[in-house]
Amino acid sequence: MKTAAYAAQSAESELSPLSIERRQVGESDVHIDIEYCGVCHSDIHTAHNDWGGTVYPVVPGHEIIGRVKSAGNKVSRFKEGDLVGVGCMVDSCQSCSACHDDLEQYCENGATMTYGSEDPILGGPTHGGYSDQIVVDEKFVLSVSEKLDTKAVAPLLCAGITTYSPLRQWNVSKGDKVGVVGLGGLGHMGVKLAKAMGAEVVMITTSPEKGADAKRLGASEVLVSKDKDAMKQHTGSFDFILNTVPVSHDLNPYVSLLKRDATMVLVGALNPLPDVHGAGLILGRKRIAGSLIGGIAETQEMLDFCAEHDIVSDVEMINMQDINSAYKRVMDSDVKYRFVIDMKSLKP
Repeated sequence: MKTAAYAAQSAESELSPLSIERRQVGESDVHIDIEYCGVCHSDIHTAHNDWGGTVYPVVPGHEIIGRVKSAGNKVSRFKEGDLVGVGCMVDSCQSCSACHDDLEQYCENGATMTYGSEDPILGGPTHGGYSDQIVVDEKFVLSVSEKLDTKAVAPLLCAGITTYSPLRQWNVSKGDKVGVVGLGGLGHMGVKLAKAMGAEVVMITTSPEKGADAKRLGASEVLVSKDKDAMKQHTGSFDFILNTVPVSHDLNPYVSLLKRDATMVLVGALNPLPDVHGAGLILGRKRIAGSLIGGIAETQEMLDFCAEHDIVSDVEMINMQDINSAYKRVMDSDVKYRFVIDMKSLKP
């Protein structure tokens, strides 16, 4: 079925209107009218081919909120009018050990990502949420609470689950001292979620001017990483550190903040990192780990947790036609904290 969308035609081009083809609704499919789509930094990296391998044209967008328009005859969990979400994945092999463990994001045969993967039905690349409709297998559709501010739920499908999953997997709980490094799209969600889990949250930043906002979001303290005396006072005191910095940076100062047997998890930096001093890890039996998004079951758990605790992202709304200026502002760190596209602006 013909679908209105916005796409990048090359690494150098701006995003512009494009008509794409969606598959017909199969017996296990859910047809969704998209109402909102978040703008993730990964969208920009993909559109600009920063990571290599982008197949053009590419329609980004993997923070999708909409309502069910129709459903196949074998769909049991959703009906017309339901508020639903689609995150970073739309399929996986469903047969490997990772899929059996509800960890589809680590599918051993490669998960089908919402955009940029090989479309197993239509061929060519999958196309994401910068469009007015999408068809997705029921297994990869998420239920969204009507209690939350719908437009601000969209970034939970990536930024929310990217930060929730490591907090959950490393058992962050009441009384833990948790550091969140970097106050951006990911970091602001990390602060909110860790606070809701009962942790004492410390925002760790290079920018002291971000302190007031960090405390508004739930941080009890702000630690400026450039302040050597302040860093020394916090040495060996953190139970867990969530590092959301998206670029290469020195990890050693943060390792020194960890308690014995504590872990720092990286969720932002996908590129090579400077050398880590082995002694910093060995002498405290400390760990540096990484984490991707969550599986579908954990993502649903995250959405339910956010509904229970009234957590959404801080967002700025834009029209689809504003996407290129929004990309520039994201690259200039000029947004608090996520852009969300009102997809009504794409409809005739």
